[in-house]
This record gives sequence, C-alpha cells and structure tokens, in this order.
Amino acid sequence: MSHAMLKRHCALTPEAESLLELVFKKMSLSARSYDRIIKVSRTIADLDHSKHITDRHAAEAVQLRNNLIHI
Repeated sequence: MSHAMLKRHCALTPEAESLLELVFKKMSLSARSYDRIIKVSRTIADLDHSKHITDRHAAEAVQLRNNLIHI
C-alpha cells in the first residue's frame, strides 16, 4: 500500500495525529516507519470495529513496534 493510499484509507483522529507526531519527533523515525505504524494501527482499529484510527490504536502499534525491536 502506497503512502497516498494510506492517507486515503487510514483516517486518523486529531488525537492520533498529535500522538504520532510527538512519537516520531522523539524517536527520530523514518517515513517508512510511519507507514508501517499506520498499517498496524489500521489493523488494530479494524479489530476494534473502529472507522477511524484513534490515539489508543496508534499507541498500541507504537508499543508493539518497540517490543519487537528489543527482542
């Protein structure tokens, strides 16, 4: 899925956008990392039967990413 498709199909709440902006500044993540986290966030939101990605979905995706890096 391209970045343009992500923007079209993965609607973020304003709180989720703010959280991800903060996380990416603090962790100095790449655009590729951003896309991956959005994809995982969308999957979590789908499992939660949510139309939009919330800050809770985004936070869980970031946490999963960090746990996988430390394994």
